[in-house]
Amino acid sequence: MKKKTLVPLIVFLLGICLVSFIVYKTDTHEREQRHITAQLNAATYGERIKNEITDGIEITNALGQILISENGEIHQFDTIAGNLMSDSIESVQLAPDGIVTDIYPTAGNKAGKIDLIHDKDRGKISCYARDNHTIITQGPFELKQGGYGIAVRNPVYLKDKNEQEYFWGFTIVILRVPDIFSDSIHALSDFGYEYRILKTETPWSDTYKVVYQSDGQIDHPVSYAFTIGDENWKFEVTPKSGWRNNILIVVTSGIFLAIILFLSILTRVWLVAKENKNKFQILAHTDSLTGIYNRYGFDGLAEKMISKNPQTHFVAALLDIDDFKFINDIYGHSYGDRALKSLADSMKAFFPSDALLGRNGGDEFGILLPNCTFKEVTEQMQQFTKLPKTFSYMGKGQQIYISLGYAEYPTFASSYSQLMHCADAALYEIKLHGKKWMYGLQGRASVRCP
Repeated sequence: MKKKTLVPLIVFLLGICLVSFIVYKTDTHEREQRHITAQLNAATYGERIKNEITDGIEITNALGQILISENGEIHQFDTIAGNLMSDSIESVQLAPDGIVTDIYPTAGNKAGKIDLIHDKDRGKISCYARDNHTIITQGPFELKQGGYGIAVRNPVYLKDKNEQEYFWGFTIVILRVPDIFSDSIHALSDFGYEYRILKTETPWSDTYKVVYQSDGQIDHPVSYAFTIGDENWKFEVTPKSGWRNNILIVVTSGIFLAIILFLSILTRVWLVAKENKNKFQILAHTDSLTGIYNRYGFDGLAEKMISKNPQTHFVAALLDIDDFKFINDIYGHSYGDRALKSLADSMKAFFPSDALLGRNGGDEFGILLPNCTFKEVTEQMQQFTKLPKTFSYMGKGQQIYISLGYAEYPTFASSYSQLMHCADAALYEIKLHGKKWMYGLQGRASVRCP
């Protein structure tokens, strides 16, 4: 896979991993914050619900104090009970010896006059309250007037002449559900929570029974526990929208995915631009026909090599094809191009890999050999000149000849431009005398050119 595709893909995949990590951390943090907030709300409103139930229980305490002060008698019960009533109270009752005798209001509640101690549904828990001196709650149960209620029974104890405590009976209040804690649950619902109120079925049981709950689904709730008498209560809450903030997750994911996608595209654009830049640089410095450097590329690189290594010996050579115009005229320009390419291929095959090769234009070529002297390359230049060079025409190899002149730096030239000038003079000297491979006199003469 090409770099310009692979790198953006890697950037995108790494970005996806980073986005996943960020979303995970964001989701974890948000859930923790929602749990903390829900726990605080559960504790706050759970305590308020407990206080609201306790306010109803205070009615039984008030009646108990009157009974104690009046030695077990309550005069004008309906008046007192009427003053204690509220919208969340269904009825107020007295049960001396555990038998309900007085109920306010009377209308619709006459069936409530029962023997609590011996009743099959109420007897066991009523006896528990009597024997353990504790308030008990029972319910919720359906009220004949409609809705649901919870019975609160508070045992009352008096003292006889010998100061011995004895059980007088119960003061009772029937609390309407959910009216007794409606303020708390309405406020919690407005804050966006589902809720559930539970209590143990009996003081001696660990099984919880739902007293009241909202209509929505309650998933993995947090809870607040409290006690009333010997009974355990729990208040559970969970956000209506769930523990995850889906909107935040979607927005966070969308923003970071857009950023990652943008970075991936930007990376690909940068790599493509860089690749194109490299291609353009290569095209700008390379001769498209022969595949070696063009005049611009050869001059630039050769000058840079010499300027970086001013003490190093270099030999520069210039060569061209003899009678190249004749080849173009006789065989055509396409075959002239073949001759040029064949010569360039010969140069690439013959000279070492560190040699700089270039086509200066037309049929003129340049060679720069580093780390060598004039004398060291003389034989090599002669060998290259004698080397047969051909191009194919009509299935036959056509011979081509070259002229070549060369000069040395820094022995006889102090700069690249002077070096090339000397090599050009040497080439001119060769062509002037018609020598194809004799360099000695001409080459030495060229390096002394001013």
